[in-house]
Amino acid sequence: MSSRRESSRGGGPVGGGGGVSLGSPRRRRRQRGSPSSPRSSSSSSAAVVEVAGEEYELYVEQAANPRSFSHSVKAQCWDKAEKVKGRDPDRWRRDYLGNVLFRKLVGCPGCYCHDYDHITPFSKGGLSTLDNCQVLRASVNRAKGNKTEISKAELIQMSVRRTPACRAPSDREMDFMELSAYGDIRRSDGPGGCFIQ
Repeated sequence: MSSRRESSRGGGPVGGGGGVSLGSPRRRRRQRGSPSSPRSSSSSSAAVVEVAGEEYELYVEQAANPRSFSHSVKAQCWDKAEKVKGRDPDRWRRDYLGNVLFRKLVGCPGCYCHDYDHITPFSKGGLSTLDNCQVLRASVNRAKGNKTEISKAELIQMSVRRTPACRAPSDREMDFMELSAYGDIRRSDGPGGCFIQ
């Protein structure tokens, strides 16, 4: 690519120079996942790119309410979850059903894996904000789907049905998981712990 220039969605040539030949044919290519017609709630911009002597206009749609949570919202969501007594809160938390979760395990189907869940489902108008975020065991989140009228008791039943072999990990199992993932063990009750040398 020899040049890249930003333009508004209105199209048309933008400025001159920069090594882009304005007489070359333009082809429109939508970026994967962008809708064919712009939505009123989203903004868009275009970038003109020259590749092998031809100009391409790439449109990027920017949704006003993204489906996934931002990194900062995920960090704050993790921080608001219940702490596991005696364990480093940056590594271990409990979801609101009491399931123990390990921070390094995200989106997998295992016992200590978690998802960042929309309390009010995204498909039902839920926003990707901190107020609408909770950490939840991934298998329970999958079972919950986009249901809104579901009690805590029903979610606990789903948790047991989906992962019947899951139980709270022992301290030794938690130590092993931390050693495997981080190379050390950290406790919340002091700076001590084990280190691999």
